[in-house]
Amino acid sequence: MSRVPGWLGRLGAGLTEMGERLDERRAEVEKVHTGHADPMDATDHARPEPDVGVDVGMDVDVQPVPDTTTATVTRPDPAQAVPWGVRVAAEAGWRVLVLAGTVWVLMRAISAIQLVVLAFVTALLITALLQPAVAWLRRHGLPRGPATALTAILGFVIMGLIGWFVTWQVMENIDTLSSQIQDGIDQLRKWLLDSPFHVTDKQINQIAKNLRDAIGANTDQITSAGLQGVTVIVEALTGILLTVFSTLFLLYDGRRIWEWTLKLVPAAARPGVAGAGPRAWRTLTAYVRGTVIVALIDAIFIGLGIYFLNVPMAVPLAVFIFLFAFIPLVGAVMSGALAVVVALVTQGVFTAVMVLVVVLAVQQLEGHVLQPFILGRAVRVHPLAVVLSVAAGGLIAGIGGAVVAVPLVAVTNTVVGYLRAYSREQERRQARLPAAAPAQPATAASGSASHDPAGSEPS
Repeated sequence: MSRVPGWLGRLGAGLTEMGERLDERRAEVEKVHTGHADPMDATDHARPEPDVGVDVGMDVDVQPVPDTTTATVTRPDPAQAVPWGVRVAAEAGWRVLVLAGTVWVLMRAISAIQLVVLAFVTALLITALLQPAVAWLRRHGLPRGPATALTAILGFVIMGLIGWFVTWQVMENIDTLSSQIQDGIDQLRKWLLDSPFHVTDKQINQIAKNLRDAIGANTDQITSAGLQGVTVIVEALTGILLTVFSTLFLLYDGRRIWEWTLKLVPAAARPGVAGAGPRAWRTLTAYVRGTVIVALIDAIFIGLGIYFLNVPMAVPLAVFIFLFAFIPLVGAVMSGALAVVVALVTQGVFTAVMVLVVVLAVQQLEGHVLQPFILGRAVRVHPLAVVLSVAAGGLIAGIGGAVVAVPLVAVTNTVVGYLRAYSREQERRQARLPAAAPAQPATAASGSASHDPAGSEPS
């Protein structure tokens, strides 16, 4: 009985030390999982465990304590979670929206000062047409002021005479044309009655009645349009005066105006813009001169054709064809249709068909021979771009917008092409500079940065 308490004491001491080792292992496991393990603790595991002297006849299997801490869930970056295609579409979308907003604001500003913008653009076109005459007079010894005044006076006098001639011809032949139109309508009515379309006299009278009713219902609008004619005349006179003064100053002082405009451009972009300006002006000059020559040829050939076909008002129609030729594609169709309609109501179906043949033949000659030969590749614009630009210009600013739309597109095409080529050349030049620059010794670090060719501004 005396040995039992000693055995129980050793068993209790062994169980106590075993519990302490279990607590130490649990603490180590928690430190490893939480990242706060002390590297010096590794030496404690290398030391031999003391013998507790417990022999109870069984092995004690100590299981590691499972981690009870909550694992941190790592979430991906939101930008990386969005698919690449969606990100590209979003990046392109907001940039397109910014460009569309800029264009919209620009169009609103142009609409607010539409008269001034059209007058200035018209002055640019007239200047491009008259500038070679000023240069020719100056080469022959005439000072700049008299050369500018003489060219401007002759140019505006010729344009005024053309307008007066057209008005005079229309007023002289309006009575004859009205009677011929009435005869043509009667012939058309008779042809419809005898045609295989089975049109009756009652149907024709109903169509005429509907036209009269439509005109009567819109009498107020027609009257208001007539009252607004005074405003239109005032605006037209204002635009003509602005065009005349702008043309005079552009002919006389165009170079200094361009140099002042360059000062508004940022210094980094100024060399590229300075190179694009003369090329844009050459494109505009070539377009205006080429269009005038092509329009003159169209007017002469179509005018001769309708004259020999005995179509009345052949000369005014030829002048209309000349003026409408400044609206590419659309103007030729409108002027040709006008000539065909006049031939139809005055001379009959056969003459109208012959006029249509003449118009189509001249337009084919213009499209395949005259424009490529006279205008050249420098101002060539795709037909789809021509149609869209004319339509957009007409919607924004009417006939004036349709006239200036195509030269604006041609000039923009030239400027964009030059700036793209200039940018590529600058990139190639910058890429060649490090290889071409001589190696500097280590002691040259104290030199000034102005000797670095990469930092020099292009001339």
